Amino acid sequence: MMLSQNFSLEELTKSSTALRKGIINEPDEEQLYSLRVLAETILQPIRNHYSIPFAVSSGFRSHELSAAIGSSSNSQHGCNNPGEAAADFEVPGISNMDLCYYIKSVLNFDQLILECFTPGQPNSGWVHCSISELPRKELLTFDRTQGYRKGLLDK
Repeated sequence: MMLSQNFSLEELTKSSTALRKGIINEPDEEQLYSLRVLAETILQPIRNHYSIPFAVSSGFRSHELSAAIGSSSNSQHGCNNPGEAAADFEVPGISNMDLCYYIKSVLNFDQLILECFTPGQPNSGWVHCSISELPRKELLTFDRTQGYRKGLLDK
C-alpha cells in the first residue's frame, strides 16, 4: 500500500528486529492515517525537493517492537497518540545539518532532531522528524555524550 507517491506502508513498518524476533509490526487504522500524513507532509516533500530517492531507517514501531529495542513507550515512532508519527532518515549526498535546515524552514513538523551528527562529517548521524496535530516545531540535537540539547547544534 502506498502512503504517498514514493513511500509505502512496507517501508515505514520494516524492521529487522521485528523480523528476527517474529514481532508483528502493523499499525491500526488510526496509526495508518498518521503514517499517511507523515509520508504526505514530511517525507514526500523532501523527496520532491531534492529529487533523490531515500529510505526510512526507522518508522512505525508497535508496542512490542518498541519494548524489544528499548525505545520509550511514549515515542512518536509508536504512534501512541492520535495524529502522531515519526521517521528517521537521511538523504544520500545531502548533509544532515542542511536537511534539518530545509525541514525547519519549509515543513510543518512537530519535532526535528539532528541525531549523532559529527561536525566535519556532513552525512554522519541521521534526522528524526515527527508530526502531531498540534505541532510544536521543536528543534533538538542529540549525541551520545551530551544527550538531547535544544536547537540544531553542530558542536
